[in-house]
Amino acid sequence: MRPQFVLSEIGVGLRRNLTMTFAVVVSVALSLALFGGSLLMSDQVSTMKGYWYDKVNVSVFLCNKSDAESDPHCAKGAVTAEQRDQILGDLKKMNVVEKVSYESSDQAYKHYKEQFGDSPLASSLTPDQMQESYRIKLKDPQKYQVIATAFDGRAGVQSVQDQKGILDNLFGLLNGMNWAARAVMAMMLVVALMLIVNTVRVSAFSRRRETGIMRLVGASGFYIQAPFIMEAAVAGLIGGGVACGFLLVARYFIIDHGLALSQKLNLINFIGWDAVFTKLPLILATSLLMPALAAFFALRKYLKV
Repeated sequence: MRPQFVLSEIGVGLRRNLTMTFAVVVSVALSLALFGGSLLMSDQVSTMKGYWYDKVNVSVFLCNKSDAESDPHCAKGAVTAEQRDQILGDLKKMNVVEKVSYESSDQAYKHYKEQFGDSPLASSLTPDQMQESYRIKLKDPQKYQVIATAFDGRAGVQSVQDQKGILDNLFGLLNGMNWAARAVMAMMLVVALMLIVNTVRVSAFSRRRETGIMRLVGASGFYIQAPFIMEAAVAGLIGGGVACGFLLVARYFIIDHGLALSQKLNLINFIGWDAVFTKLPLILATSLLMPALAAFFALRKYLKV
């Protein structure tokens, strides 16, 4: 097969169906940009989980005198020194525990004043109203329930709280947004495939006399199909290149410059450029293969070659 002939046929086909080719490029670009965005969002959530789950603690809050009067969990009274030592000893014996630190009521009051000193409630609080607590670093953040089962409802314990539960709500929201993006991506891919099939059929119909002559002179099926398949592949590849550009520009303006989230949200560990660059070959390969396969199966039925 002569490359010059194939390339000339590709150019002719793309020019004849310029409007539909443009629609294919746009739909492929949008769908694959959403595809790449959803992959990057998954990486971002995983990065954030690894960063924050490594820092979360389980807190065992101990009963104080105020709790003994108002909280049913502390009906047996404020925690005693013996109970406090027993809780600490049991925590250190547990295999899931990596580290235990103690926070006194005075320390809790100081931390509260540092964080919420402007709150009207802060002026009415006293150190004896703050709860003592043990802050537990787990070897595996998923093992929170082991601590909760062992100490929840125990004498001297007011409550067991897992900071991971707060983060789970955030990650649940991010995952929901990611799945919504994937749903839109799937719809855009369907639209792109339909446009590709229609574009190939229109192109084949407009050149039916040429393909008929080629069939009569004994041209092979692949020789007849190749220009149409490559037209779709080129249009898809252009769309894939545009999608890659979208991702690069979005990473640059959203995280590094423009919105500059990396500077404004220092507590979030954002994905780097390496995560973006590793997705680009997959997007380009998809943009090339998806239209080519769609055109191949459409032509098998339409041209009957």
